[in-house]
Amino acid sequence: MSALINPSILSADFVNLERDLGRIAAADFVHVDVMDNHFVPNLTLGPPVVRRIAEVSPVPLDVHLMIEDADRWAPTYAEAGAASVTFHAEAAQAPVRLARELRGAGVRVGVALRPASPVEPLLDLLAEIDMILVMTVEPGFGGQSFIEGTLPKIRRARRAVAEAGADTWIQVDGGVSRSTIGRIAEAGANVFVAGSAVYGAPDVAAEIVALRELADQGLPAS
Repeated sequence: MSALINPSILSADFVNLERDLGRIAAADFVHVDVMDNHFVPNLTLGPPVVRRIAEVSPVPLDVHLMIEDADRWAPTYAEAGAASVTFHAEAAQAPVRLARELRGAGVRVGVALRPASPVEPLLDLLAEIDMILVMTVEPGFGGQSFIEGTLPKIRRARRAVAEAGADTWIQVDGGVSRSTIGRIAEAGANVFVAGSAVYGAPDVAAEIVALRELADQGLPAS
């Protein structure tokens, strides 16, 4: 298991988005936050913009849907060119059916949890999903501080994945930086979303490399 670094364009310059996508060519995916101003108090992008991002991005799209009615809208983002689509467990009426529909469309499936949502309901469904996203800040805005109380949830998720012999990735989004990524990796996450830590760095490409190295050092031996 190796670390994957997915910079979030929530911290990019939206006026110069193609330029800022080019700056993260060393990353594994680009994390695209879709917000509807209902599920979270912010409004970002819709399918047409995501489709255009997919056309110009140097790396695959990891789309995180922070929207209501995920059952209806998530497949639209698979059609728009995402490589991975993550919906919130709190926003899906039929998560297994939706996960199967997304897999049928040829994308990886993630299920996200707010910081206070328990991970246990997902642990019996590991065969149906490709990734668990543990939010380590309240979803909606970038630049927040990491919530230390989420680390036990990450550990429980990693333990369940290991016991099941599953290949489910564990992603963390929120407050990921050089000062936190080692602890997060030690807890069992292997996919790291970093927004302000990457785009606020003097050298974006070098920051991606540094974060990946720190995460790899913290990851448990496979």
